[in-house]
Amino acid sequence: MEIKEVKELLHQFDDSSLTEFDLKEGSFELYMNKNQTSRQNTAPASAAQEPVSVPTVPSPAVSEETAPVVEEGKVITSPIVGIVYLQPSPEQAAYKSIGDTVKQGETVCIIEAMKLLNEITSEFDGTITEILVENEDVVEYGQPLFRIG
Repeated sequence: MEIKEVKELLHQFDDSSLTEFDLKEGSFELYMNKNQTSRQNTAPASAAQEPVSVPTVPSPAVSEETAPVVEEGKVITSPIVGIVYLQPSPEQAAYKSIGDTVKQGETVCIIEAMKLLNEITSEFDGTITEILVENEDVVEYGQPLFRIG
């Protein structure tokens, strides 16, 4: 299954009234869930078969008292669903740490999707002010990864 197809499935699932979706195609498995709890896997899942949960985000009316705090800076977001790696290999240092400078086009992490490693590059010049994910987290399409000041 192509990344484009997975993205389309995510969008369709998000726009639908379905609360769970499970797809198995050969060795590929995709599980999406909008519920508060997720199914429990009885067999250990490999990194490429780890279930992906898609939470729902309610959109309440925003009043002056509950206005969200807007963080300063630009955000690098995930272009795909997968597992994020903040370092090239377990023995090597992270691509970027808080306080490091980054230039547009410079690699900041890798996202593994369907056994393919995709280098994620910065869209901005600046300084890393916040790392919003942990190494080996499952990330969603559009999920914030880094904040650049």
